Amino acid sequence: MRSQAGTGPALQIEGLSVSFETARGEVRALRDVTFDIGAGEVFGLAGESGSGKSTLAYAIMRDLAPNARVAGGAIRFAGEDLLGLGPDALRSIRGRRIAMVYQDPKSALNPSMRVGQQIAEVLEIHALASRSGAAARALELLALVNIPDPPAVARAYPHQLSGGMQQRVVIAMALAGDPGLLIMDEPTTGLDVTTQARILELVANLRHDVGAAILYISHDLAVIAQVSDRVGILYAGELVELAPATRLFHHPAHPYTRGLLDALPAIDLARGFRI
Repeated sequence: MRSQAGTGPALQIEGLSVSFETARGEVRALRDVTFDIGAGEVFGLAGESGSGKSTLAYAIMRDLAPNARVAGGAIRFAGEDLLGLGPDALRSIRGRRIAMVYQDPKSALNPSMRVGQQIAEVLEIHALASRSGAAARALELLALVNIPDPPAVARAYPHQLSGGMQQRVVIAMALAGDPGLLIMDEPTTGLDVTTQARILELVANLRHDVGAAILYISHDLAVIAQVSDRVGILYAGELVELAPATRLFHHPAHPYTRGLLDALPAIDLARGFRI
């Protein structure tokens, strides 16, 4: 378990602007975005499709599309400027110190490899364990994400698991390097309500189990409300509101935030206000 003590935020985004070059000219996807995330904190980032949420995640990972460019600002992880790092330094950070969980677990899992092998491979790539040690650690990580009977699941192929189990495996892979920052981009989209609730419970527990800073991205405000300590609202690439979760959901200050909350069905409002 990672210590939550530190001298500053795990992640600092300062005045970040990202643009895309298109056939119709330059499109500004992010405009002067600023926020930070502390160790052990879950920061929820919400907004409609196209608001720039995933662009922000890929900017942190330094994995933007070829036609994208960072037009200004800074991204600091543990005080280190990510935008100034070379390829070798980036490889030592991605998947280890900073890990990302994507929306579709199928795209992150190799269908031809057993689950345990895939988790162990992460440990071996980053020289975190020997082959035998990696296999044992893979079982521990499966247990950490509340998978029953880890040895049986480790022997399974991805197609033999449900969508929720696949997503837990992807989270276990992301945790293999003991990251200081975990980015979760719409990790429960497409899952049924019961499975979604179990994944959200897992996310809420992870802050205590691993002590990592968590950036949780979703278009679903009810989901954001359940897991987040603080919430940022993105609209057309701009961070229009930033506040502790309880205050933002009970007393939204920006008209766009109020509009998003007004659009939630009553059942989602009741579910989301358990904060």
